[in-house]
Amino acid sequence: MTDAANDFDHLVDFLIVGSGGGGMAAGITAAHNGLDTLIIDKGATYGGSTAISGGGIWIPNAPTLVDKGVVDSRESVRRYLDILTEEKVPADRLDAFVDEGPKLMKMLEASPHMKMYWVKGYADYHPELDGGRPLGRTIECKPFDTRALKEDEKYQRPNSMKGPLGLWVTSKDYHDLAMVKRTWRGRKASLVAAWRVSSNLIRRRHMATGGRALVARMRMILKDAGVPLWLETSMVELITDGNGTVTGVVAQRKGETIRIGARRGVLLATGGFDHNREMREQYLPALGAPDISAGARENVGDGIIAGQKLGAAVDLMDDAWWMPSVFHPMGAVIPLVSERCIPASVIVGTAGRRFTNESAPYVNFVHDQLDGGHVPAWFIMDTKAKNRYPFAQVLPNVPFPQGFYDSGVIHKADTLEELAQKAGIDADGLVATVARFNGFARAGVDTDFGRGDSAYDRYYGDPTMKNPNLDEIVKGPFYAIRCEAGDLGTKGGLVCDADSRVLREDGSVIRGLYATGNTSASVMGHEYAGAGATIGPAMVFGYIAANHIAANHIAANHVAANDGDDDLSDESLVDTTSA
Repeated sequence: MTDAANDFDHLVDFLIVGSGGGGMAAGITAAHNGLDTLIIDKGATYGGSTAISGGGIWIPNAPTLVDKGVVDSRESVRRYLDILTEEKVPADRLDAFVDEGPKLMKMLEASPHMKMYWVKGYADYHPELDGGRPLGRTIECKPFDTRALKEDEKYQRPNSMKGPLGLWVTSKDYHDLAMVKRTWRGRKASLVAAWRVSSNLIRRRHMATGGRALVARMRMILKDAGVPLWLETSMVELITDGNGTVTGVVAQRKGETIRIGARRGVLLATGGFDHNREMREQYLPALGAPDISAGARENVGDGIIAGQKLGAAVDLMDDAWWMPSVFHPMGAVIPLVSERCIPASVIVGTAGRRFTNESAPYVNFVHDQLDGGHVPAWFIMDTKAKNRYPFAQVLPNVPFPQGFYDSGVIHKADTLEELAQKAGIDADGLVATVARFNGFARAGVDTDFGRGDSAYDRYYGDPTMKNPNLDEIVKGPFYAIRCEAGDLGTKGGLVCDADSRVLREDGSVIRGLYATGNTSASVMGHEYAGAGATIGPAMVFGYIAANHIAANHIAANHVAANDGDDDLSDESLVDTTSA
């Protein structure tokens, strides 16, 4: 939208649209640079997809890693990323991520609110590649008592990392708890979990982990810095001046249309087009187009669409942060991460044949699933596996709810032949596949797909087995669980330069407009470096955008006349209660 009048209702230096990890990191950085900053979000809760994620951050040489001796040469990190991205990502973007990431984390960790730990052992997703690390580089926030948020606590987006009676579980805890039937470490973790339940009942703590802990800690830093966050404030369109410079947004707030001016720039951190049916059908592969996304419900491509209206280029729109998933009968999407490492299991297509390494990184698994047309696929396991390991949020030895069977998501039968008939799988193919797989299990080597060869595969495997990812499928009744080509969010978006500035098709800069996270084309290309390689880059490029506008003031005589009309000072710092 081009408008020369510029009669803004509110005026700030820097406007951030979206309150996920990328938007919050940008807000903290802007405040650190002394910029008058505002964050708006269309949702009734804040945190975006970051809040409902595991909360991992993949940033090599972050201070938490360096303190533990996990130090990488710049060359090794770049080699790893070069191999993964296959020259599909501009080198200067990769350079910016590698060089600026540690600086971001140093700034964040200077706050008493930001406390991190290394998830030791959670391997990079391709640790066998040059520059990959078998012990991983993922860091996470330590658990956080959200009572400290005070009035903001009730507006934080919930996630599924909190258990019954206040039980809180980190990703490391889950890794151990998944083996509660198999290892002493798992049994110890169950005792710790029981103690946490008892402790929380007495101390009345509200402990958050994973993405909620990260968002809560970042929100605390923003509150200390005095950065306002307006919820239920939807961007309608971008405002530009006569020269094509972005100067603000039109937004819907409190039931009325308002104009928010930005002296120095607007950052789009609105997520991908996860739940936009038309965009999914236009851009994604046909078998990946159905909306089986675990991303925040508000992610419908707002930022991408707004940028395209100004002539912005897009890239990687045919890809997503794919995740094999199960539909819960109540409609939720349940990602399958640790489940695919259950030893006594295989995943097959309707022909009854395996098509990839079941324990591979989830993006790679679904790429193979889509390429082979295996949608849906079927997760096959025996009763031994069902009784030993958790699956789709159902604990070991606990029956699947009847709703799974009634909806056709799960089938159960005493024989593989009968199971195949119920699920619509070729029986001869399934029987032959299981027999071949059982031979691999006895030998401890999967000669078809190399399951268990990678340190990543083995992380969620059963350490009591010869190969942590291989065991015979022999004990009936047997189960077939429908496995969809789901995602954690879309990967394609606006093309940006190394300063997070949005670019047009001809490579020119749209002045005043920046993007990060899933609103921008991923710096990871079609790959996934490790746990947190979505959130890490989103935060880094939010940091880069804020630093860039702080150092490069945009000529803004089109807003100077309105300085005296700025009524932000009359607004509540935390205005989260109003629609």
